[in-house]
Amino acid sequence: MSERTEVIVEVWPVSADEIGLWLISGKDAWRSEAVLQDSDPHTAVTDLLSVNGSSDGVKLLHSTSWRAEGTAVVLTYVAVIGCSAFVRDKWQNAAPISPALPDAVGKPIQVEATEAPIPRYIDVLMHGLRHLQFLLQTDSEARAALCGRWPDHLAVFRPALAGMYDFERGEEPITLPGGQAST
Repeated sequence: MSERTEVIVEVWPVSADEIGLWLISGKDAWRSEAVLQDSDPHTAVTDLLSVNGSSDGVKLLHSTSWRAEGTAVVLTYVAVIGCSAFVRDKWQNAAPISPALPDAVGKPIQVEATEAPIPRYIDVLMHGLRHLQFLLQTDSEARAALCGRWPDHLAVFRPALAGMYDFERGEEPITLPGGQAST
C-alpha cells in the first residue's frame, strides 16, 4: 500500500542592504516538517521564520512555486526581511546573492514539455527573485513592501514566463514590457 504524500514548506529568507541581496539563511532555504492537519502552510512558514529568529521585519511573504521532492510536495515561499543597516551585521552567515550565480552553476536541467521539472535549489531561488521582480511591476502592495534598495537590486532579475523559451536554440525568454535585462 502506498503512503500519502506530505506537504512541507521551505522559505528563502532574503534581505537587502546598500551592497546587494543576501540569503540570510546562508546556503539554503529553511524547511519544515510535514504541515500538520490542524495548521496551514502559511503558519508553517511564519513558524520557520520565528524559530530562526527572523520573524521581526518581514515585509513580504509570498509563495512562488511548488515541486515534488522525495515523499513530499514542497511549497516554496520567499520572505523579504527588512534590514536597517548592513545585512551581515545582523546575520553573520548570510550569503550574497548574485545574478551571476546561474552562469556559474550552469543551465537548469532540461526536460521534455510533458515531463516533471527537476529544479536545483539555485533554480528555485532564482525563480523566487524573478518572481519578486514581477511583483514589483504588477502588484502595488508588493511594490510598497519592496522599497529602498530592492528595486535596484532586483532590476537584474528579468521576469520570464516559465517554459516559453529554448536556450539550446538561442531563444530569449518572453518578458514583460519594460523588463530589465539579466542573465
